[in-house]
Amino acid sequence: MSPAIECPRGRGGRTLIAVIIVIAAVCAVVLVSHFQPWEPTSPGPPVLAIPTPMVPTMTEPAIIVAASDSSAASKAGADYTCDGIDDQYEIQAAIDALPARGGTVQLTEGTFKCSGNILPRSYTTLKGQGDDRTTLVFTNNGLIWMKNDSVALEGLRATGSGYSGKSAHRGVIYITASHMWIKDVTATADRSIQAVFYVQSIEGYTRDIEYIAFIGCVAESPGTYGFLHSSQDTDYTVHRYVQYTDCRAVDCGRDSRFNNWVTGFDFAELNDIESLRVTRCIAEGNWESGFHLEWAPNKNDVVFTDCISRNNGQKPYPDYYDTSGEYYFGAGYYAPKGAYTFNNCTAEGNSAYGFFFSYPDGVYLYDCTDLETGRGKTDYSQVKPTSFFIVQSLLTNANPSIVMENCESIKSFGYGLHIALMDHVQISNFRLTDPAGIDGKGAVVGGSPRGALFVDSSIDIHATGDRVSTLIYAMGNRNVVYSGQINSNAAHPFVIDGYGTSNVRVQNMQISPGGLTDITLTQDVPEGAVKIVRA
Repeated sequence: MSPAIECPRGRGGRTLIAVIIVIAAVCAVVLVSHFQPWEPTSPGPPVLAIPTPMVPTMTEPAIIVAASDSSAASKAGADYTCDGIDDQYEIQAAIDALPARGGTVQLTEGTFKCSGNILPRSYTTLKGQGDDRTTLVFTNNGLIWMKNDSVALEGLRATGSGYSGKSAHRGVIYITASHMWIKDVTATADRSIQAVFYVQSIEGYTRDIEYIAFIGCVAESPGTYGFLHSSQDTDYTVHRYVQYTDCRAVDCGRDSRFNNWVTGFDFAELNDIESLRVTRCIAEGNWESGFHLEWAPNKNDVVFTDCISRNNGQKPYPDYYDTSGEYYFGAGYYAPKGAYTFNNCTAEGNSAYGFFFSYPDGVYLYDCTDLETGRGKTDYSQVKPTSFFIVQSLLTNANPSIVMENCESIKSFGYGLHIALMDHVQISNFRLTDPAGIDGKGAVVGGSPRGALFVDSSIDIHATGDRVSTLIYAMGNRNVVYSGQINSNAAHPFVIDGYGTSNVRVQNMQISPGGLTDITLTQDVPEGAVKIVRA
């Protein structure tokens, strides 16, 4: 909370006059806002950098461990040589031989066969020769458990299979402490374990998990979650200062799966997340969502930049679907209830949604694009594919609730835009390009004939396409300003409907070829509720 600002003393008369002026100004603003359409405020603050992990800096001593199939030269220079059976013992012995100040355990080229856990100590770096040269194969519940602070893992491939008991609810790369640096690691697993890369708050670690960095890591065609965050049996549930850079989750759960909800990236399952940065990451071909955060956890200062999410939602559509229940996600970016920023992110060919937002509490999208949501599916009777799905800010306090600038929906197999139960929305230069539509509508804003379900907002939209009878369908709008351009031969390109409509202003809107006469007001719209101002 900012400290109070004290007024200078000895200015009683002028202060009283100033107070009266301020009160009068506030009253004027209230009256104007009551009778005039809502106007947008400025966007949110710029995205701030977050701290990085305190990673091990001691490269010496370096202890070398050779695989059983390493070259003769590598074996000759090694401090430990594995025999291909229980190789975790030699690797752990090398780790334990490092001094307390830390150091590096260097794995040679080859395959290390591990039937138990590897437990790096604090200030240790475990480093291979690259994910195409050094491979760790884990069986019999074996994994790399990073349970001590300040550990680095770099340059290797890991696979895991045949997990049971408690180990089945961990990850091949399992992180339960802070200050972790995981770089250039490719990993996979069968369906017997909960995740490939797993950050989990657990009992015994008596503080929040902080400063985690994944760089150039890949979850490659696993039968489980690619990257997962969660918590269990602890009050310390926050994951803070987390970075993903140039990471990929590919075909997670596509052929077999740990459960029916496997996603590529899940940043908030049962944990809260604060100050998350996801940069140049790709989610592709995953069973459920590409990038996913669950509804219940707290999610603050979450930023996606230059990310791509495509062909996710390989899971078949359900026989019954309702957005109020967890029947299906199928989103490129599934981001409910929280504060998010998306910069130049792309969704393509995801089954249900490109971008999904419910209860947005300060969401900003800049230069984001969705292409062909719903591609690959045929029956849209239950799931209605939507490029940008935005619902229910009426129960949050953010103003603006969501800001979209220079975003675009291209050839959605359903809606290009669907907004309901929203207030304080600011959309500028939204391009709606050739949606296939649902029930003849390309974009729906509002959605109920009674009451005001879209209020105190502004939309600048530029729409084209002839595959629907109505490109923009607005229902139950109050204190809303529309502007932009429509170029279409649709029968009714812009329809305004609903008993709850009031104080809607259409200004600087260009419609061709028909002109402003192509704005249709249904008989349910109260007289005088819509004002159309020619450009």
